[in-house]
Amino acid sequence: MTATACSILFVCLLAATLFIQQWLGWRQIRHITAHREAVPAAFSSSISLQAHQKAADYNIAKIRLRLYETATQTLLLLVLTLGGFLQWLDSSLAELLQTHPLWHGGCVIVVTFIITALVDIPFDYYRTFVIDARFDFNKMTPAMFFQDVFKHAVIGLVLGLPLLVTALWLMQSAGHTWWLWLWCVWAVFNLFILAIYPTFIAPLFNRFSPLTDESLKIRIEALLAKCGFRSQGLFVMDGSRRSSHGNAYFTGLGASKRVVFFDTLLERLNADEIEAVLAHELGHHHHHHVIKRIIMMFVTSFAGLALLGWLKQETWFYAGLGVSTPSDHMALLLFLLISPVLTFILRPLFAAYARQNEFEADAYAARHSNAKHLIEALVKLYRDNASTLTPDPLHSAFYDSHPPASIRIARLEKQVPV
Repeated sequence: MTATACSILFVCLLAATLFIQQWLGWRQIRHITAHREAVPAAFSSSISLQAHQKAADYNIAKIRLRLYETATQTLLLLVLTLGGFLQWLDSSLAELLQTHPLWHGGCVIVVTFIITALVDIPFDYYRTFVIDARFDFNKMTPAMFFQDVFKHAVIGLVLGLPLLVTALWLMQSAGHTWWLWLWCVWAVFNLFILAIYPTFIAPLFNRFSPLTDESLKIRIEALLAKCGFRSQGLFVMDGSRRSSHGNAYFTGLGASKRVVFFDTLLERLNADEIEAVLAHELGHHHHHHVIKRIIMMFVTSFAGLALLGWLKQETWFYAGLGVSTPSDHMALLLFLLISPVLTFILRPLFAAYARQNEFEADAYAARHSNAKHLIEALVKLYRDNASTLTPDPLHSAFYDSHPPASIRIARLEKQVPV
């Protein structure tokens, strides 16, 4: 392939990705708007028209912001690559720092991702303090928002810099199989993060306290024992400090596994509904969904690094993306930047797999708890989280990791004991 052909292919893929994103987004807006004036029959007795319209307006506002965000990110990617910014940054830092190639390459990558993060911050701020605030979801203050940004940046540097330096060192020193060694390091690093996240990272952003409701605790522990699930404990997270959205989840690996409830979830659901939601999460554990997703991540990262191992040796790869000076750090940086474009077309496959996991977890919950209670819990969560009940089918198939509400509830109703 020539550099010109590479540039043309990249622009075509980028344009196609942006077009699909915008087209699907406007489809979703039109579909939600068309069904805004009537609550779907399956939910008419449990969700008011006012709540339904709030959800419609909330989702439309979020989608419109996302459309602006994706267009901005596309433009930024063009400026970084074909616009010549990366080449200019690489040359400027080389002249300014005059340091070892390893540290120079690390600086180029870090500065680039700082720039991309700075572009994303205004959108996150608007989403939090304009959209979420308008619909009474936001509980954060600007100070808390920027504290979170700072904490994420520090954690990213503390954990990411050693990995980045190791990656660049392997690319320079490990011969043609460097990508295989890097994949091994990447796999161990991800398992390490999953193991330490509940105990060391999550508490930096939220407070986690043991569940104190003894009657609820007894019910939950009985369900955990029935399902053969062992955890480090049952915890309540102060999610209400940041948002009024509610949720529950498992986190960690091995002995570090925790069951976590948002305090907002415990406030809105009764004991039967909480048990049903937990049974759903236990369904994910029973079907090894987390392990399967980790394996999927390892397989895709293996394929990606193998591809990078080939592209790194091709001069057209650099020149076709606006870089005239090939280097290890530029190969890694370019690949990280364009990977979302290369993998965008796979999103429907991953989304379909995730939705199938949700169906399996629902079925498990129906067997080990009560499908009626899970339906009641889901309807409350749809209402309180302002989830749209009328998504565009194509948009949902492309993006949604959870099945549409009507389809999900209909399946569960078939499993309600007569």
